[in-house]
Amino acid sequence: MSLRRGLLPALPALLFLGAFFLLPVAEMLVGSVQGNAGELTLANFERIASTPIYARVLWITFWISALTAVLAVLLAYPIAYLLCRLSPHGRERWLLWIMLPFWTSYLVKTYAWMLLLSRKGLLTTLAAKVVDDPSGLVPALSGTLIGMVHAMLPLAVITLLPIMRTIDKRLMPAAETLGASRAMSFFSVFLPLSGPGVAAASLLVFITSLGFFIVPALLGSPREMMVAQLVISSVLDLFDLHFAGALSVVLLVCSLLVFWLFDRVAGLSSLSGEAPKNRRAGVSQHLLIGLGHALSGLLPRRYGQGDSLILTGYSVLLVALLILPVLVVIPLAFTSAPYIAFPPKLFSLKWFAEFFFSPVWQAALWRSLSVGVLTALFAMILGFGATLALTRLPSRWNKLLFALFISPLIVPRIVIALGLLYLFSRIGLAGRDLGLVIGHTVLALPYVVVTLSAAFKQYDWRLDDAARILGASPLTRLRTVTLPLMSSSLVSAFLLAFITSFDDLTIAIFVSGGINTTLPKQMWDSIQLALSPTLAAVSTTLVAFIVVFALLARWVSSRATAKLQGR
Repeated sequence: MSLRRGLLPALPALLFLGAFFLLPVAEMLVGSVQGNAGELTLANFERIASTPIYARVLWITFWISALTAVLAVLLAYPIAYLLCRLSPHGRERWLLWIMLPFWTSYLVKTYAWMLLLSRKGLLTTLAAKVVDDPSGLVPALSGTLIGMVHAMLPLAVITLLPIMRTIDKRLMPAAETLGASRAMSFFSVFLPLSGPGVAAASLLVFITSLGFFIVPALLGSPREMMVAQLVISSVLDLFDLHFAGALSVVLLVCSLLVFWLFDRVAGLSSLSGEAPKNRRAGVSQHLLIGLGHALSGLLPRRYGQGDSLILTGYSVLLVALLILPVLVVIPLAFTSAPYIAFPPKLFSLKWFAEFFFSPVWQAALWRSLSVGVLTALFAMILGFGATLALTRLPSRWNKLLFALFISPLIVPRIVIALGLLYLFSRIGLAGRDLGLVIGHTVLALPYVVVTLSAAFKQYDWRLDDAARILGASPLTRLRTVTLPLMSSSLVSAFLLAFITSFDDLTIAIFVSGGINTTLPKQMWDSIQLALSPTLAAVSTTLVAFIVVFALLARWVSSRATAKLQGR
């Protein structure tokens, strides 16, 4: 197949990213070296370099992001290891419970931790029975880390799992047959082979954390201020787009450097669940093997049933800790008091009535739903064509295009949002739903490409060849063979794209406008004022919505799988 013909399905995605990702980021880069009169200057970067507070904020941003990545991956690794040993049905049930808090809005989760960790929160109230003067964890570094690790831990699990599943399960028994202990075989065989997954999970968590501002703003103090907060303040408070651009450029350069190092160590293919091929063992793998030799003497030679129970118990406890903070919000939505207090004074539905009958809240809700559905559809169409092209192209072009398609995932979200603000303010899309859909599609497209890339790697192309031999046209083969076989992956990709749009706050702050807000933007504005029971009602509604949506997606996926197995 010629290069031109192979690229054809990816052409819409390439044009879209060129117009609404590469161009806005380029405009932001140019704006960062311009003064108020449009002259070229490095004054913004000199200001960053010469002002100690900015250097401290950059250091805090990278330090908190690195700590979040380390803690999230360390906590997630045992869960992912357990999941890769389970049957497909058991793994699917576990993943449902792990993904529920991941799909839940960052604002809902942060709101829950504010209620738990504040000076009058549930945990502080319980501690008051033991300690005379308990102090809350909010605002503080500990509260910021708790909130960020809680938000990122499911992402670490679902990034680790695909690489772990590619590891041949016969390797560890083979090592034990040759005399290695169970601990030695794990540290010398399984852990090094899962190294690319560890690197991929660390990268995604670290890069995502770089753009965080919700958690540090609500759970942290000024000492934990991160770069994204400075960018938002520069735009909304100081109206200094050029300085905000300079801050974003610094963040972007650091992110690209980390991304380059990741590609050298683990390879881009690990982001789609594929173990790197033809890659020699790196320094990290040799270190992991050496760690196995050091620890093997400290651990039992054989693992028994008790060790498996410990692993299962740990995973159950951690998944419960993922879910329980969100559930704490639910009883507060039914309080009869006009304020948040533990225990809540039950029972009243007036806060739900205030949410469902408020024109402001309902307008924000319907705008988020409509924009989310349109975003998911556009991202699916663009992402399917892009991924289909990746399966047909030579490896050299495949790697280059895959890097381009997932680049919005690598670039901090605040950088994309600022770039779109530059572009949309010039072409009149700021404050319009179309601008939101475009911005959210930029964010959602990488998730669709990564999800479908993993599905295409397991796709049996002989079925497509058989349909072609029998005379089916390309469109017929797509409709009757490819789409039905990939239906569960398409549902997962649609769900991820919808949740990415529905939960976004960064793009909404810059693009949505001051009047017509999305639901996350309306929640953000309300949280800034007070922790009201109405917010608890909104959060409870969103949790119920996510549960129904996840169960519906699982039902559609199960029906598609059963239908294919019945053929």
